[in-house]
Amino acid sequence: MSRRTGRDVVVTGIGLVSCAGEGVEAHLSAFASGEAPRTDAETFAPYPVHPVVPLTLDAQIPKKSDQRQMEPWQRLGVYAAGLALDSAGVKGDAAFKSALQLVVAAGGGERDYAVDGAILSGLREAGDPGAFLNERLLNDLRPTLFLAQLSNLLAGNISIVHGVTGASRTFMGEEACGVDALRIAHARVASGQIDTIMVGSSYNAERPDVMVVHEMGGFLDKPVYRPVFERREDKDGFVLGSAAAFLVLEAAEHAASRGARALARLMPVANDRVARRPGSVSESLTRLIGEAGVERPDVVLSGATGIADLAAEEVAGIQAALPGAEIRATGDLVGHPMEVAAPFGAALAAALCAAGSAGEVVVTSVGHRRGEGVIRVLAA
Repeated sequence: MSRRTGRDVVVTGIGLVSCAGEGVEAHLSAFASGEAPRTDAETFAPYPVHPVVPLTLDAQIPKKSDQRQMEPWQRLGVYAAGLALDSAGVKGDAAFKSALQLVVAAGGGERDYAVDGAILSGLREAGDPGAFLNERLLNDLRPTLFLAQLSNLLAGNISIVHGVTGASRTFMGEEACGVDALRIAHARVASGQIDTIMVGSSYNAERPDVMVVHEMGGFLDKPVYRPVFERREDKDGFVLGSAAAFLVLEAAEHAASRGARALARLMPVANDRVARRPGSVSESLTRLIGEAGVERPDVVLSGATGIADLAAEEVAGIQAALPGAEIRATGDLVGHPMEVAAPFGAALAAALCAAGSAGEVVVTSVGHRRGEGVIRVLAA
């Protein structure tokens, strides 16, 4: 866990893409309106999804060849990273980008739906399901396909398209890896190891394979969108959303030396991974909020997934530490974007601070299976 020592870390660039729109202003407007997010309840019925707004990819990914070789989740991430670089005023600064390090939180890439479908259908009739599965996996999955799914290709494509050539790291692990990406990025700048870093994630929810995976675990809400905190245990779960969020972080003195505006200040990120039992999530969040040094936040941005028992514990933990705090679920703005949940919350928090709408924002993240985190963002 990061301690409150070392240099101040400021946010100088924000890139956001989701069903709410493209860029900071679109997301601030959606947040202020409080209206239900854009939802598609037909394409993957009975499972609703929050689809990303149409993007003019040429604006951030000029080469058609680059666009074609990326999967949708990579295009979303590269696009949002470009927005963050634009926001920081460094898109054309080759020297800045050559030293800019990168931390990405990513899932496992996208799959060959035809192969998955054939395997799942064949398993129903297979005399020996185990042998059938092994044979099909050996013969039907192409090595080239697997390589195209490597999670670190998002960081690679950001480097290729935008010329970000500093060291990069990719974390996997659902919601928790988004918290860790922020934690590590902040700690490296605060400690003086580096001056600049870009951190973020992207997720494409408009895929039949993720519907299958999460429905098998009983995690999806259906058949229509309902606000996160109105989902109940007899009918709960998350509504997936396509989204990407990236932040450019700098040491405060480095940003000042180049005349960059500090949009917000990112404080050390507190994280945990408790054994899940009744009350453990509430206890963890209450403790993490205290360790993060939270004082009087204007709003708490909860990354609650929509799983009712976890959401109730998350709210209880927040209220125990911050009685009377306003709690808003980011899932009611963009849906649940898995690895993107924590980076999106941090980016939105920084945007609220930069707009003068808040002086202190707390972001919470509770994974649907593991991991808890608290991110504190202050006005610069």
